Amino acid sequence: MWTAYGNAGSPALITGTEGRVFLPTGDSRETAAFFRITNSGGSADRLLKVTSAEAGGAARLSRHRMVTANTASGQTVTSVPVPAGASLAMSPSGVDVIVPTKGTWRPGDLIAFTLHFQHSGAVRNLAVVVRPGH
Repeated sequence: MWTAYGNAGSPALITGTEGRVFLPTGDSRETAAFFRITNSGGSADRLLKVTSAEAGGAARLSRHRMVTANTASGQTVTSVPVPAGASLAMSPSGVDVIVPTKGTWRPGDLIAFTLHFQHSGAVRNLAVVVRPGH
């Protein structure tokens, strides 16, 4: 049925692993979360948004690019492709999730996130709170 509707190969098969969220520092009201997203299916998918009831508002997808050796530029993106048979490793110097903070998070806490995909729907994932650089 998947190919009958013009989709090549098998459907996307998305898993999320290695979730981590940076411990907020100082008076910051935002932090960043990262996941490894693997698509072991035969068709591409797109990450559309990330939500978390444990965060203090709407999370947003962001892409960072190094401008010089010491500076970076970040911009909000509406979606992120996850090609068939490939992985997306989020990082501070690439794609990440900007997360409003809520409450007091401590290193080792687990924060529940839901990753929303165009074809695969909602994929739940936990992220451990870590200090930046870990």
